[in-house]
Amino acid sequence: MVEDLDERSAEHWLARARLLLPSALAKSRSAASGGTRGFAGRWKSIASKLERIPPCLSDLSSHPFFAKNALCLEQLQSVATTLAETIELAERVSGGDPSVGKLQMQSDLDVLSGKLELNLDDCRLLIKSGVLGEVALPPSPEGTSSESNIRELLARLQIGHAEAKHRAIDGLLEVMREDEKSVVAALGRSSITALVQLLSSTSSKIREKAATVVCFLAESGNCEGLLVSEAVLPPLVRLVESGSLVGREKAVISLQRLSMSVDTARAIAGDGGIQPLIEVCQIGDSFTQLAAAGTLKNLSAVVEVRQSLADEGAIRVMINILDCGAVLGAKEYAAECLQNLSSGCNSLRKSIVSEGGIRSLLAYLDGPLPQESAVSALRNLLVSVSMDSLPSLGLLPRLVHVLKDGSLGAQQAAASAICRISGTSEMKRLIWEYGCVAFLIKLLEAKSNGAREVAAQAIATLISYGPICRDVKKDEQSVPSMVQLLDPSPANTAKKYAVSCLLSLSSSKKSKKMMISHGAIGYLKKLKELDVPGSKKLLERLEKGMLRNLFSKK
Repeated sequence: MVEDLDERSAEHWLARARLLLPSALAKSRSAASGGTRGFAGRWKSIASKLERIPPCLSDLSSHPFFAKNALCLEQLQSVATTLAETIELAERVSGGDPSVGKLQMQSDLDVLSGKLELNLDDCRLLIKSGVLGEVALPPSPEGTSSESNIRELLARLQIGHAEAKHRAIDGLLEVMREDEKSVVAALGRSSITALVQLLSSTSSKIREKAATVVCFLAESGNCEGLLVSEAVLPPLVRLVESGSLVGREKAVISLQRLSMSVDTARAIAGDGGIQPLIEVCQIGDSFTQLAAAGTLKNLSAVVEVRQSLADEGAIRVMINILDCGAVLGAKEYAAECLQNLSSGCNSLRKSIVSEGGIRSLLAYLDGPLPQESAVSALRNLLVSVSMDSLPSLGLLPRLVHVLKDGSLGAQQAAASAICRISGTSEMKRLIWEYGCVAFLIKLLEAKSNGAREVAAQAIATLISYGPICRDVKKDEQSVPSMVQLLDPSPANTAKKYAVSCLLSLSSSKKSKKMMISHGAIGYLKKLKELDVPGSKKLLERLEKGMLRNLFSKK
């Protein structure tokens, strides 16, 4: 894996290290005891590190495959080189080299101490990673990757200097593009820790590539918990804030995927992620804006984060995306974010209204496939708007459009909105004039119990208006559909609204006959036992009608 590697064997470098170690240790102890030029403490530290090398060499050499493993050979070579440098520096000190100043010597000792610490850590990691048990294999067949190669690459992320790790991450990316599953399967906590550390590398290229690997892993759906537990969020937030274009893009995509967990979404907000994500929504390209809007939408699902989102300016930004966003997906995320923000807190609803959110949501609904999130957000905001202003805003034509062309969820939200605005005779008249009732009757036959319930509730609210009551009576499907909603099953939550509607229609002989012919009496007897409001009264009316019919026939 490493270029320009000395071709001599692992046995050669092991022998070389064992030969140099006694001399390096003796000279460092001598330098420490001599107190040369005030660096006795540093030499003692170096001697202490040298004393820990023999067990590492023993562990490496005792493995049956140590001589065949490239990583082991490289590590032994590195140890031997560091020992040689130790001897050289100690001899310069003992010789009183006048060309080396005090500051230079201090720097050299710090560098040497760092190299020894790295050698010790790398030896420990090499043994712990298990790659010593993997013998180098020939190139894998096209489209596959050997397990030993993957484990070696993951070990190299943790072992050696920055350039070696850079080469390792390049190799890992190449493998992941062909065989992502094998890489994910081989990952351990130490590998994730190494990747997270590389996100904060001083090299912009290494940060980008580490972010790309993390993005792969986050999107795989198999490593979210491990990534978060190894503190991946703070460096990802920093990359969103000040990373390169590539680094920012990969970081935002990773955060979007990870923030699907409520706990992680809360943590992203706690790590200062809101403001950088909002900035990406404002200045990022369409792709990163999409991912940032998706992340903010996920954060808005956490109740305690919503006020922070509003304080940081998320409401204005989401409305701007609705108005000017280039990608439909980003607009959908913006609508979902506004839906979440408007779902509980009255002050947030007022903020959305004051920022012009209702007009933007209505304009968004003019598209060919009106989305549930926008309708739900509008429904939430209606409590913060004067009912007198709704006709001029153009709400009703949009609700008709949704009832006609929207998804079932969007239709359900539109019916719920109608329930909220139908409190006055004037609004009922407008709802009737715009032709909403026919669509509500059709919704009574929806597969979703929730949609059927809210449609029945809307009709029950509107049916006191004479023209609407007449239209419902005339519709051939209204009574049969409502009778089916008398089903006493606990799963049927529409029954009380169906009873209310049928009571309003029971003044019509034709409607009563239809109710009886479709089995309403059997349902109502069970509902009467359950004390469903109005069921007893409706049952009595239908039974009286049946008696009259019997006497008239006689």
